[in-house]
Amino acid sequence: MNHLTSFRSMMLRAMLAAFSLFSIVSTAAAQPGITPTLPPGAEHLQVDAGHKPSYRVYAQGVQVYRFDPVTLKWTFSHPYALLYSDAGFTTLVGIHTGGPTWMTFSGSTVVGTKLQEAVVDPTAIPWLLLGAVSAEGPGVLARTTFIQRVNTVGGRAPALPGIPGQIALIPYVAEYVFYRAR
Repeated sequence: MNHLTSFRSMMLRAMLAAFSLFSIVSTAAAQPGITPTLPPGAEHLQVDAGHKPSYRVYAQGVQVYRFDPVTLKWTFSHPYALLYSDAGFTTLVGIHTGGPTWMTFSGSTVVGTKLQEAVVDPTAIPWLLLGAVSAEGPGVLARTTFIQRVNTVGGRAPALPGIPGQIALIPYVAEYVFYRAR
């Protein structure tokens, strides 16, 4: 079993365990005071006036990269992370994967597109401002208009070259703040 298959198997087991706990996990509505502080140089990640924060999650997972055989560089493929309602990563509330897509166990899904980025820490993936392309379902992500990725740690592409076609799973953590129109 290769590393990617093993990782996918572990993620599937975690998701199935989370779904079995769904009936006892309550999801939060609006979380007051969750607007992140943007450091100097990241002010352009501010969400447009008329939108308010509605939900925050803490992601723990990997950024998946592939070593391109043509360019001989690492190229980003997709994220794969578990989403938690708390910074201690104790209450699982959803998953984050390619698209980029966030899915919560409350029954909602949002797909975003990158609008802006800022490198706040050169050892970590950039902070992002994303616009919602679609937001579906009755849950906490319904009516999402913007998403901010902030407080990132890790996740950058490997510094050393790889073997053409090689996959690298780079651990990262981040916070995602979801916004709705007022």
